[in-house]
Amino acid sequence: MWWREQLPLLRLLGVMAVVIGLLGVVVHYTLAPDESSVHVADPAGTDAGSATGTGTDAANGTAVTDAQGSAPDGSNPLDVTTTTIAATTTTAATAAPDGKTSDQRQMVSAFVVKDPDLQPKSIVASGTGLFFAQNMMYRHNMMVFDRAGKQVTKIPDDVDLAAYGIPNGVKAQGSPVEAAFTPDASAVYVSNYHMYGPGFTPTADDDCNRGKWDDSYVYKISTTTFHIDKVIPTGAVPKFMAISPDGRRLLVSNWCGFDVTIIDTATDTPITRVDVGRHPRGIAITKDSRYAYVAIMGEAKILKLDLSSNKVIGQVGDAGQTPRHLLLSPDDRYLYVSNNHENMVRKIDLHTNQEVGHASTGTETRSMALADDGGSLYVVNYQDGTVSKVRTSDMNILQTEQSGMHPVGITYDPATRQIWVANYAGSLHVFIDT
Repeated sequence: MWWREQLPLLRLLGVMAVVIGLLGVVVHYTLAPDESSVHVADPAGTDAGSATGTGTDAANGTAVTDAQGSAPDGSNPLDVTTTTIAATTTTAATAAPDGKTSDQRQMVSAFVVKDPDLQPKSIVASGTGLFFAQNMMYRHNMMVFDRAGKQVTKIPDDVDLAAYGIPNGVKAQGSPVEAAFTPDASAVYVSNYHMYGPGFTPTADDDCNRGKWDDSYVYKISTTTFHIDKVIPTGAVPKFMAISPDGRRLLVSNWCGFDVTIIDTATDTPITRVDVGRHPRGIAITKDSRYAYVAIMGEAKILKLDLSSNKVIGQVGDAGQTPRHLLLSPDDRYLYVSNNHENMVRKIDLHTNQEVGHASTGTETRSMALADDGGSLYVVNYQDGTVSKVRTSDMNILQTEQSGMHPVGITYDPATRQIWVANYAGSLHVFIDT
């Protein structure tokens, strides 16, 4: 019969289909580790295509939410289905006083948010009920959610730079990485890893040395209109940002610029850049807005900046290898450091400049969040797909829970005691401390 004569060809086609399918799975689920400084590339360093995956987000319940998102200028609203997993309690409700400290509570899975436009590198809470997810160049947007996990809006990252007063500005797209809210939460700043458009050469990646890389921009977005109100020049490959508690300064770590941009928030203009060394990442600012600590991930050190002189005035001891994220205790005495390739979180006493404890939470610790009472740290472990809760008094690990594939960002909402985890493979897993 005819098909017998074509059998070798059919077999060849079948093999080719299997190979193509396997390659697709590999591309779909491969997400490279972040900012290693030991020649491990971050997915942000590849601008050809998307690295996605849904992962294995485990929670109880059924899909309950369909939400619509629209461009902030009202043009051509996009229908977006946001799938959430229902919690057994109303997650939008604020938490009633229970007489407990955070380390006496237990972290419980509440719901999971998934959406085709989600591939979050970070998730940041406003403290007023909004959660901004930054979705890099893979989705070219920022998505905003409320405390129930419902999508509020989706903000495209494309801008006309000339319209924002940028000399010789072009129409370009960004690649949102991190976000920082003003103290009153009226606005949020978002950093863009690269810009894409005429005249830009987005080739810098996480292995970058000093060089003539493209400078990028920070967006200032209204949390009322969700419109990009300002576009502010910064350095090459800006990542983490922090706003001083008095609201007067925005600090931006420029990964490939080897410096920190200091921005006057009254005018939204850069004041200066401070050279700090190879691959700066995390930033923490003291309550009096006088000093800032900056993690220099590529040089295994943490620097202290004086924000009145905008100069480096010291260095923190016991920084460990690949210090990534920094948090200060409520009284500014202790500095918590996530050491990515040491798989731990350190507690440093700034009075003695020495480590006083650590917790080995999991493989490739990334971002952290701190409970409002300072009693608990929440830490994501990228390769393990977990989130750990650590008691800060003795750095004892209280819990470790599955969060999803490649957790990279985390934020804490005091009013609800929600812990939101950004899984880089394409979801948000929300826990409640109860």
